[in-house]
Amino acid sequence: MAERSQTALEAGNDLGKDDAIGGNVNKYMVLPTGYCGQPKKGHLVFDACFESGNLGRVDQVSEFEYDLFIRPDTCNPRFRVWFNFTVENVKESQRVIFNIVNFSKTKSLYRDGMAPMVKSTSRPKWQRLPPKNVYYYRCPDHRKNYVMSFAFCFDREEDVYQFAYCYPYTYTRFQHYLDSLQKRNMDYFFREQLGQSVQQRQLDLLTITNPDNLREGAEQKVVFITGRVHPGETPSSFVCQGIIDFLISQHPIARVLREHLVFKIAPMLNPDGVYLGNYRCSLMGFDLNRHWLDPSPWAHPTLYGVKQLIIQMYNDPKTSLEFYIDIHAHSTMMNGFMYGNVFEDEERFQRQAIFPKLLCQNAEDFSYSSTSFNRDAVKAGTGRRFLGGLLDHTSSCYTLEVSFYSYISGGTTAAVPYTEEAYMKLGRNVARTFLDYYRLDPMVEKMAIPMPRLRKERPPPYKYPLRRGPASSYPISKGDTKSSVNHKDPSNSF
Repeated sequence: MAERSQTALEAGNDLGKDDAIGGNVNKYMVLPTGYCGQPKKGHLVFDACFESGNLGRVDQVSEFEYDLFIRPDTCNPRFRVWFNFTVENVKESQRVIFNIVNFSKTKSLYRDGMAPMVKSTSRPKWQRLPPKNVYYYRCPDHRKNYVMSFAFCFDREEDVYQFAYCYPYTYTRFQHYLDSLQKRNMDYFFREQLGQSVQQRQLDLLTITNPDNLREGAEQKVVFITGRVHPGETPSSFVCQGIIDFLISQHPIARVLREHLVFKIAPMLNPDGVYLGNYRCSLMGFDLNRHWLDPSPWAHPTLYGVKQLIIQMYNDPKTSLEFYIDIHAHSTMMNGFMYGNVFEDEERFQRQAIFPKLLCQNAEDFSYSSTSFNRDAVKAGTGRRFLGGLLDHTSSCYTLEVSFYSYISGGTTAAVPYTEEAYMKLGRNVARTFLDYYRLDPMVEKMAIPMPRLRKERPPPYKYPLRRGPASSYPISKGDTKSSVNHKDPSNSF
């Protein structure tokens, strides 16, 4: 299995024999050493035997302190990042310190103010812990591994508390979301099962477009979007939902995009890994985003199904696969940004810089200066690299990354923590940017005539023909200059 070789960043120190972890803790009550009486309030009960849960082991260090061990990805001990567990049987005003002691990464946004998420039975909305309660350091007691410690005070005895690395987004939530969309009977929204995972979970494929674009013989311009190939990268699902929500809306921009483009979206490429609470791998321990070159129909069935569909579209003379965007989350960088490919054809290279530049104008959290173009060998098996080599010069292939933690607001150095809504807003802005790329603004004005009065937007900052001309015909901007006009969230006009 070809995997990235960033040993210092991802491999961490190997698990020792004393750290052996077989599975998630299941209603595990921690009793003080030598205690023989009946359990009582304050004897914490830990649980991770639920969908997307992850906590492999708990050691009590003292009356107030606990070492917590992440369960490695199934069939792959290398990856230990995602955690998601509950704590109950607490005592009012009980103060604790939890130490996550076996991260497989050394570099982390915890160094930059990131904090775990928490919610409880009576307060079901996820929120971040105060950064002042979180410490990230190299610990001599754990073979100099990096440890993330956080202090917490339980305040309601009847509550069940849940802690997670980032906002969870489960397979079941995703299925309920798609079921709700199907019930709306939109003639421009199509859902099909492209295949199944090893554990027989659905690989859903969504098609969003005007039905006229799907009639036999119709020419199609296709935008293909995928997400959650790495199951612990939950922001990917929120961004993807933002894209879908915008594209199915009655916003004039969405209606124009449906008229001119066919959006194919596979929002969850690794449903088994998502369900199991893995960070990076599938049920069988494969990093699916390193197997695009030759996916196995039995070991990597979801990847195999998507690749077969893309090749089928590529071979269809009526279909122009114009964009492939794979959505991920990043554990060490701020903002949203993109990875693109390097081409010897200068005109093609310059052209693929256009979309991220336009997105930078539309989204205050997207950074063009963090966007990079490369063709390093360890990424050869990724969707972006493989499809960038397969598809012709009319196609653009990107990895869209968004921070697990925060973005830097324009003109300041202050980190703004992401919320679920902020991730979805980035998705809406990604969708809206296709309007600018294809210069469809005049169509929006026509479409908006019968609609209720909407806030008028100024034209986008880039105006250029999309004909295949010399590279110099494509404008190149400098840095991450933002347009205050285009910071407006298009969803505000729904």
